[in-house]
Amino acid sequence: MQSPQQPYRLNIKRGKKLANANEVSSFLRHNDKLSPLLPTVKRNLALQKECEKVLPPIFAHCAVLNLAEDQLILSAPNAAIASKLKQQTPKLLTHLQQQGWQISAIRIKVQVKKTVEKPQAIKQAIFSAKALDAFKSLEKTLPTTKENADLKQALARLLARNSSEPT
Repeated sequence: MQSPQQPYRLNIKRGKKLANANEVSSFLRHNDKLSPLLPTVKRNLALQKECEKVLPPIFAHCAVLNLAEDQLILSAPNAAIASKLKQQTPKLLTHLQQQGWQISAIRIKVQVKKTVEKPQAIKQAIFSAKALDAFKSLEKTLPTTKENADLKQALARLLARNSSEPT
């Protein structure tokens, strides 16, 4: 919903997922004051796709900011990724020029506001019935001492997690 103070603000966030390019294009097409931005948005999206094609692992966290005066400006979320991207700029520049883009230089800006989320690791350890029996035996025979308390708790958690799973 648009507020009276900011009548042309587009809220492109939907939960954690960004609005797709079609939604942004549709919004710009149907808004007379913002429709002149549509060619720039389309150009930047095309450049973004070309860059992702050439540098998929690095460019997943980066974005095209602007193309002005034959200079492409890219954003990186941190200095480490910016450094890796800078090493790849000759390759990227050559590819873009071969694709017909009139670009003579590439600049990189570090913009920390875009966060890099690491995917949650999924534990996939599956124990055989023999292994689970060995852990049960260890838990039962382990002396109850102060030093063994954490180990006994860990064994109990491990056995509780794996008791309901099929073996």
